[in-house]
Amino acid sequence: MHFLLGCNHPSFTLPWRTLLPYLVALHLLQPGSAQLRVVAPSLRVTANVGQDVVLRCQLSPCKDAWSSDIRWIQHRTSGFVHHYQNGEDLEQMEEYKGRTELLRDGLSDGNLDLRITAVSTSDSGSYSCAVQDGDGYADAVVDLEVSDPFSQITHPWKVALAVIVTILVGSFVITVFLYRKKAAETTKQKGKDAELERMDAKLETLVENLERRNAEFEKLASELERRDAKLETLAESLERRNAEFAEKLASDLERRNAQLDKLASDLVQQTKAVEKLNSQWSKLQSLKLTKSDTIQNNCIGYEKSPQAVNYSPLSNPEKHHEAKRRWYIKSDYPQYPNQRGVGPAHVGTHGTPI
Repeated sequence: MHFLLGCNHPSFTLPWRTLLPYLVALHLLQPGSAQLRVVAPSLRVTANVGQDVVLRCQLSPCKDAWSSDIRWIQHRTSGFVHHYQNGEDLEQMEEYKGRTELLRDGLSDGNLDLRITAVSTSDSGSYSCAVQDGDGYADAVVDLEVSDPFSQITHPWKVALAVIVTILVGSFVITVFLYRKKAAETTKQKGKDAELERMDAKLETLVENLERRNAEFEKLASELERRDAKLETLAESLERRNAEFAEKLASDLERRNAQLDKLASDLVQQTKAVEKLNSQWSKLQSLKLTKSDTIQNNCIGYEKSPQAVNYSPLSNPEKHHEAKRRWYIKSDYPQYPNQRGVGPAHVGTHGTPI
């Protein structure tokens, strides 16, 4: 016969004999007292290596444990396996980090269950569930035993059979692995050979192209040599022509310089002759002005002569000039009335020689 312990605990059941001491203790308490107690199962919790286990523990009387300070402590090391306080998980041992969980769904009912994942043989031992709520403190002990099924003593023939099977399986696996590896290497080698053949074909094509281009380059080189020789011949011809042209130009310059020197000497002589003529012209101008004053009075009578009236200097200037000349001759030289081209007949309009 089993009794259900705690306030609506889902799976925490104990034999009724284990509850008898607790019931007696509760009966001896004075009415109205509420001493804090922690109740844990007396049976040892067992598990195999790698399994998950739940260490169960509960407050008595039932009360909400959300705001309590809950500590699960390993007796062997006295270290915190899990520490919970006011809704937060605090420090714990290094080997239990990430492996423990306080089941908070049952805290409101006073359940203090702790889950440990992937247990090992080192997790075996006693664990203390300690609770502190205000001034009250209580704890209980839970034992955990973790066994390794593979560490038990077995028969030698089983061990030998297991070893033989393991060797056979390993050999088969290795053989298959090596076969597949060899097949993969063979396929890979074939692919490499095909790639090498393609590269060889490409290289042959490149070599042919290079040979063809080398032939073209040689042809171009010969053509360039021929053109270089032709250019050298042209350069020599140009140098020769330049020398001839320079000599001819030098001779022409010398000849023209001589001509320019001669022209310069002629120009100097002509300049001297012009200066001489200018001096003579100046003398004649002075003489002309002197005679002009003498003849000016004779011009007054001519203006009233019949010849001047008949021939206007604007309508017929030649006949006007001839009549004017004849009038001077008749007035100044009556001894030559009909002479032309003799003596004073050669005197101009103002007395200057004609």
